[in-house]
Amino acid sequence: MQKIIKIVALVIGLVAVYFLVRIIMIGDEAIDADVANQGVVSSFITVALIVLAIATIATVIFSLVNLVSNPDKLKKSLLSVGVFALIMLVGYFISSGQEEILNDGSTLTATQSQMIEGAIKAFYILILLAAGLMLFFGVKKTLSK
Repeated sequence: MQKIIKIVALVIGLVAVYFLVRIIMIGDEAIDADVANQGVVSSFITVALIVLAIATIATVIFSLVNLVSNPDKLKKSLLSVGVFALIMLVGYFISSGQEEILNDGSTLTATQSQMIEGAIKAFYILILLAAGLMLFFGVKKTLSK
């Protein structure tokens, strides 16, 4: 199975390189000036999106099969997802949402504002957690020597 995946990945990579070379050979000015060249780029983008979808689906399927076949990994994964969800909820609940008028004149609702602020605060929590863990284990490793 691994050999088949490697061969498929190689073929996809070669096709991608071919498309990249074609786009580079056409050039930016030619693509902007000629509608036919825009169609070429459009078809390349469509192929890239299809390849991305196939790769994403294959990754998700193989990951789920691997998790289901190994209960210990499934338990660790679910625990990690739960901790991440908890951090996101903490970030959301410590945020205050305020209605805002955006530059284009549209309105950002209080809920949307709270979700954005919550995501930013969750990001800060994750940064502090990662830095704290690196510091802790660095000091622990230094003291154990």
